[in-house]
Amino acid sequence: MNLKRLADQLGMSKTTVSRALNGYPEVSPLTRERVLKAAQEAGYQANPMARSLAVGRSNVLGIIYPLLPADLGDAMFLDVVGGMAAALEARKMNLIIAPVSPSNEMPSYEQMVRGKRVDGLVVSRTLVHDPRIAYLAQAGFPFVAHGRTQIDAPYAWFDYDNEAGIRMAVERLLSFGHQRIAMVSAPLQMNFAAQRRASFLATLAGAGLACDPRFLAEASIDRRSGYTAMQQLLACSPRPTAVIVDNHLAGVGAVRALLDAGIRIGEDISLIVWGSMADALSDIDVTTIDQPNAAAAGAKMAGMLQALVEGAPAESLQVLWQPALLQGATMGRPGSGG
Repeated sequence: MNLKRLADQLGMSKTTVSRALNGYPEVSPLTRERVLKAAQEAGYQANPMARSLAVGRSNVLGIIYPLLPADLGDAMFLDVVGGMAAALEARKMNLIIAPVSPSNEMPSYEQMVRGKRVDGLVVSRTLVHDPRIAYLAQAGFPFVAHGRTQIDAPYAWFDYDNEAGIRMAVERLLSFGHQRIAMVSAPLQMNFAAQRRASFLATLAGAGLACDPRFLAEASIDRRSGYTAMQQLLACSPRPTAVIVDNHLAGVGAVRALLDAGIRIGEDISLIVWGSMADALSDIDVTTIDQPNAAAAGAKMAGMLQALVEGAPAESLQVLWQPALLQGATMGRPGSGG
């Protein structure tokens, strides 16, 4: 069954049938219902390329991603991408990931937009001042930011409440009696790292505590840098009695450094890590600031981007999910290290 035969069977023009199948608003609901029912009964399936040309869309959404060495082994990253892909497959759409080197990231955005290779983009690892988002907003190209940034123009974004998550962690450590609390941060040009660091310092200040500058480690975004940052904290005298790590990949390295140093985690030094550690450290019950259901987050962003492509205003697509503090075995009162 092709489009012409379906149109002849219904006694309609090919244009009317095509518009009904593709959801054009000028087709009446009764006509659309009649066409869809006849198409289903006849087993008609539209040619995807022809449909794309008819509506001026590729039915493909994309992510341009400067992959770090650890990303392909990052279960949370893969869960988010898997959630996006599954949601789009259910809508008969596709997701492409374009891995690029950092130096080629902006040219890749420009090429993707000019060539209209995708209908919209998800921008990951947002920066405090993000040229990618500024470019896409100026170009009027549909995008959803996975994280926020500082920009005057309205834009669609999905994020977790970084300020609330860190505040919960610091307040819990304070309730256990900790006062020498350190933080290991990702590079502070990343917006999530900047927000989490600011919340950390503000919560300590609200409790009347100043943070020792030696207790602020940064640029830790993978296992190796997390390991090195924790070694530096352990070399301080006096050393911190508790450490918060703002990302789970650095958290894996931090745990390894503590274990290699013979530290009893939760007794000598308490530890809280942002993000799930279950897959990486199955034998250690780490206290975490949890981002619930990464796959659902991916699906949410895919739906937001599709809505944006279909004309929803960007300012109506701003979603903030709340993290949760999950107590494990790595938090206790200040021990022999304090």
